[in-house]
Amino acid sequence: MPDAVIAPNPWMMLPFGILLGAIALAPLWFADWWAKHYAKVTGALAAVTLGYYLFDLHAGPRVLAVAHEYVSFIALIGALFVVAGGIHISVKGEATPWVNVMFLLFGAGLANVLGTTGASMLLIRPWMRMNKYRVTAHHIVFFIFIISNVGGCLTPIGDPPLFLGFLKGIPFWWVAEHCWPMWATGVGILLAMFFVVDSLNFRRAPQPIRERETAREHWRIDGWPNVGFLAAILGAVFIKEPLFLREALMVAAAMGSYFTTGKPVHAANHFNFHPIREVAILFLGIFATMMPALDWLQLNAAKLGAPTPAFFFWGSGGLSSVLDNAPTYLSFLSALMGAAQDSNMQHLLSTQAANLVAISVGAVFFGANTYIGNGPNFMVKAIADQQKVRTPTFLGYLFRFTLPFMGPMLLVVWWRFFRG
Repeated sequence: MPDAVIAPNPWMMLPFGILLGAIALAPLWFADWWAKHYAKVTGALAAVTLGYYLFDLHAGPRVLAVAHEYVSFIALIGALFVVAGGIHISVKGEATPWVNVMFLLFGAGLANVLGTTGASMLLIRPWMRMNKYRVTAHHIVFFIFIISNVGGCLTPIGDPPLFLGFLKGIPFWWVAEHCWPMWATGVGILLAMFFVVDSLNFRRAPQPIRERETAREHWRIDGWPNVGFLAAILGAVFIKEPLFLREALMVAAAMGSYFTTGKPVHAANHFNFHPIREVAILFLGIFATMMPALDWLQLNAAKLGAPTPAFFFWGSGGLSSVLDNAPTYLSFLSALMGAAQDSNMQHLLSTQAANLVAISVGAVFFGANTYIGNGPNFMVKAIADQQKVRTPTFLGYLFRFTLPFMGPMLLVVWWRFFRG
């Protein structure tokens, strides 16, 4: 059974730590070497863990269960990425601060339908074009805060950690039912902060630019047939039997989108498979190497006593700031199962709802705190850098934006919902 208790050697958590450290630091310290060899490093570390589970622990069913979760995860992320790449939004005219706020709010909602990755890839270029005469660091960072992270907190499609929870048995609409107050609070505070910052920026712009930016925006969307493929993917999410039918439908929708979308649309979006290929390889390694950590946590988390929602909010959030938030979510979900001495998700939903919400919100919200907290963050920065938009450095992002803007918002969310 997937939930069978397995007692791995704690030393076997080392490949997981090495991989996460490499993902976080290698692009900063030796980017060229990492770009050439990340697949080899990831494969080697994954092979160590898989060999241990298959030949030492003889835990084949555990490996198969994780393999199924990986296929489901990457099928959804990949299908949404392909379909989003077939929709192009063009805009003429420039936006006022109020129009920008409405755009970010729309993006926060769309992130729950396309996923934070899909929404980010679809909207980042129109976002830069509509602010082209004054686009600067705060436009990119608040886009990452709201659309690439916090906005996707309402559905399992929204952010990878929540989809992993869905695969573990959390009902689809449970997230929206329990997390919408935190979503509204977090998005509302960030939008208010952005409006103040953008208004100051708008007032400093030369008079001709301010006059241009009060003109009406003209929008055009190409690739409308992809909405049908998107609907097919969303419908497939709810299919659980037979095995792999859900994933097959997602892949079929992605293939239909790719082969029916005109080349000019893909060219306008600068679409290629490199980002999703990198995500697929890295998460293959993450899913494989994290098995010992999850199993060890589930066995030993009872020693934590009775952790509070505050513990899970700050714990899952703190690690999600410096590691990818998807494995962090699973780690704390395993810790909760161990602390509660209960691996039955239906029981946890009734007895540990507050802690489950704290893990979910912490993983999604804190993923915005650094470039490495969530996959779309670096993608958005890379696209902005390509367009010669000024983006902050890793430390600049942290000290100029995360601490003064994300920090107060997270404190309010903690104080309002999780301090008890």
